Amino acid sequence: MRVDLGELGFERGAHLLVQRALAQVPCGTAIEVVGHDPALAVHLAVWCRQEGHRVLPETSAGGLAGARVVRGRAAVDRWHGAERAGGPAPAETVASPPPHWGLAARGALVEAGGPDVLFGVTERSIAWADLAPRLYAHAAAAQWDPASAVPWDADFHLPDEVEDAVVQVMTYLVENEQAALVIPGRLLAQVHPHFREVLQLLAVQAADEARHVEVFTRRALLKGGQMGTSSAGGRASLATLVSEPDFTIASFLLSVLGEGSFLHLLSFLDRHAPDPVTRRITRLVRQDEARHVAFGMAHLEHQASLDPSLRARLRAAVERRHTALIDTAGLNRDVFDALVVLAAGSWTSTAIAHGYSAVQSLQAEMDEGRRHRLVRLGFPDDEAAELSMLHTRNFM
Repeated sequence: MRVDLGELGFERGAHLLVQRALAQVPCGTAIEVVGHDPALAVHLAVWCRQEGHRVLPETSAGGLAGARVVRGRAAVDRWHGAERAGGPAPAETVASPPPHWGLAARGALVEAGGPDVLFGVTERSIAWADLAPRLYAHAAAAQWDPASAVPWDADFHLPDEVEDAVVQVMTYLVENEQAALVIPGRLLAQVHPHFREVLQLLAVQAADEARHVEVFTRRALLKGGQMGTSSAGGRASLATLVSEPDFTIASFLLSVLGEGSFLHLLSFLDRHAPDPVTRRITRLVRQDEARHVAFGMAHLEHQASLDPSLRARLRAAVERRHTALIDTAGLNRDVFDALVVLAAGSWTSTAIAHGYSAVQSLQAEMDEGRRHRLVRLGFPDDEAAELSMLHTRNFM
């Protein structure tokens, strides 16, 4: 085989043509390399030493300089012990990717010898959910822009007390969404990148929560007021979520119990929103949160099918959190009253009674939703009801 480099020198990529030609012949076979570059012989010899090939005596003919190059084994031996990192398709994930795969793309040929990169979650049974690839595709397609998706310039005016109620609820939602932003970000760093669809979904979930914080804050300040109050009990409840180190338990407490309850709260706010901006953002946020709950449920249902001890761990987590929060006040009273005002719609005694009843109905709907999801995870009805009652009074 003869490779004519023409005027191309090694300082401008000639090695690519030589390398391509050598790859087409067996080890120990010679090819001829010729060209017009005056430094060809010197540069070719240096490159061959670096790459493990052998150069035979220089030849020249017809004004061409060059040499014969015998292919060495270095390029072949480099990949001795290499292995495929599973396959690129979701169905080709492996049960337990090793640390030395590190950040290699799934399906890539991994050269032996690289450094170990340690991740907290390396078992498919813990990280994976079969629904993750489809949920990620849906999440990527369903992203919305706060600047254009919400009618911020809508013309409306609310009584001061009603606007104050909206601001208080928005403040509460920001606080909870900030916890929901931190948790998937922390979980994201734990998962081995071999399970990339899970990483992608958690990343989009974090982006969702960041967007929720933005729109709730923007609505709270829309009419020029100040943010509402933050209770010690509410922050204590959220702190128990943020501090939970276990991937599965954190996913359970946040997505299944907390965000699951928030789906009902967002539906409540949609029904009773006193202005078009509040109504629009609660609808948009609810779409995102429904996807988060779907992933949490899919993940836990997958793991429950593999680990019979999972339900005992989940129950222990609920009980542990309840005990930690038993002396706290639970839901911020300002938030409860604000929800009553929004549902009431006016300040008559009849309206306030209606609003109070609506908030109690909301709490009953939250309880029913939690029990339904717990039953789906395999808990008996009575145990699901008991665990739902132990869930934090702060909703999240």
